[in-house]
Amino acid sequence: MRKWLVSLVLAMGVQGGVIASERAETAWHWVEEGALLVDVRTPGEFAAGHLPGAINIPLDQLPGRLDELGDSKSQPIVVYCRSGNRSGQALNWLSRQGYQQVQNGGGLEEMRSSQH
Repeated sequence: MRKWLVSLVLAMGVQGGVIASERAETAWHWVEEGALLVDVRTPGEFAAGHLPGAINIPLDQLPGRLDELGDSKSQPIVVYCRSGNRSGQALNWLSRQGYQQVQNGGGLEEMRSSQH
């Protein structure tokens, strides 16, 4: 069983201790195609390190800062946070507000492990 598990983890592509994910791969594809990259962590977390080109709109500030996402609700947006939880909440909230193209990139390290 242990040998099987090790093989599975290696096959999935462990990079830097984080398994590269399909959602992060998809998120990078969107970013390469022009999606807005939004870090929904706190300003302190953002200051400690973030992805190049990301803007910081903390999850709890999102309702009051929608103007920073642009004029079109069809603008592709990739959201990420520390673990994927807050970005999942952001995706759900933005979708309920009518944003049509929002992708949860997951966590910062998850995104870094898949960075192109």
